[in-house]
Amino acid sequence: MIVIGGGAAVLQWLGPPPPLPHKPASQPASIATQSPAAAPALPLGPIPPQPSRPIAPPNPALLEPSPENPKAMLPRIGPTGLTSMVAYAGSFNQSDPRPRIGLVIAGLGLSAEESRTAIESLPGAVSLAFSPYAPDPTDLLKLARSKGHEILISLPLEPEGFPLNDAGDESLLVGASPETNLRHLDWALSRIQGYVGATGAMDGLYGERFAAASDLLAILQRRLAARGLLYIDPRPGKPDPALVSGRTVDIVVDQPPIDPTIKANLQKLEVIARAHRSALGVIGWPGPRTIELVTDWVESLPEAGFVLAPVTVLVRHPAPSTPPVASATP
Repeated sequence: MIVIGGGAAVLQWLGPPPPLPHKPASQPASIATQSPAAAPALPLGPIPPQPSRPIAPPNPALLEPSPENPKAMLPRIGPTGLTSMVAYAGSFNQSDPRPRIGLVIAGLGLSAEESRTAIESLPGAVSLAFSPYAPDPTDLLKLARSKGHEILISLPLEPEGFPLNDAGDESLLVGASPETNLRHLDWALSRIQGYVGATGAMDGLYGERFAAASDLLAILQRRLAARGLLYIDPRPGKPDPALVSGRTVDIVVDQPPIDPTIKANLQKLEVIARAHRSALGVIGWPGPRTIELVTDWVESLPEAGFVLAPVTVLVRHPAPSTPPVASATP
C-alpha cells in the first residue's frame, strides 16, 4: 500500500485547500483563543431542567448539488454566512454554571429498532451520529429532530486493522487516489441533510489510520470548514481539530461494550468535567444495554452537579482568516 504524504500527491486531492470561513455573528465566540476564566459559583438551589426544542429541518439555502451527482445535495455556507452548525444547533442555556458533559452516540440508522430506542430514550442534549450506510434514515432523522437531538454524519475513514477492519466500499483510504477520496467524502456528506458536522466515529470504527496521516486530516478539516461543518475527532488524547470548529473526545465510552467498562468510563467523564469544566464522550454503537446504562446515568447528572450539553456547545473554534465562502464546490 502506498501512503499518501505531503507534496504534490496531497495537493492533488481537492486542489488548493479552501479558505476557512469567518464565523457568522450568531456563532459562539472562540473557546480556543480565550484565556481560562474563573469557574462561576454553583447555585445554592436545584436548577430546572432545560427543555429541548426541535431542530430545524434542512434549509435549502444551506444545500448545493454534488459535482458528481446533481441529485445528491451537499451542505454549504449560506449566502448570508449562516452555517449548518448554527442552523441545526440544539438548545442550551449558556448561563448555566455547571460543568458540561457531552455525549455522541454513533451507529444510528443501521438498526431501525435500536436507533429508535436511543432517540426516544435519551434527552435531546445527546448528539447522534448517523451512519452513511443507513439504508433509509428519513423517519429516524425526523424523530431525532423532533426530540431536539443534534445530528452528525459519520465518515468512513480507514480504521486501525484495515483491511480486517473495513469501513466499507466508500472508505477514505490513505492509499487511495485524491480523486477517489474526494468522491467518497462527498458521497458520505450527501447521505443525509440537516446536520451540524461530521465525526470519524462510525459503527464501532474510529478512522485512526486515515486520521494519522496529518496532511490528509488537515485537508479533510478544511473541506468541512468550507462547508460550515464541525468535526468531532473520536481519538482520545489527540489534539483538538486545528482547522475546523471541533473537538476531540475525552473517552470512547463503550470500548469494550461491557457493563463495568461503560459505567467506569461514564464516571471518568464526570471526573474530567469537574476538573476542566467540560468533557466529551463517544459511544460507537447504540446497543440496547449501552443505551439503558447511559439513560440511567444521564438522569443522575443534575443531582451530581453536571449539565448535559450538545456538541455545538463544547467545540472550539479556530480564528477566522478570510471572508466567508458561499460554496465549497471546486
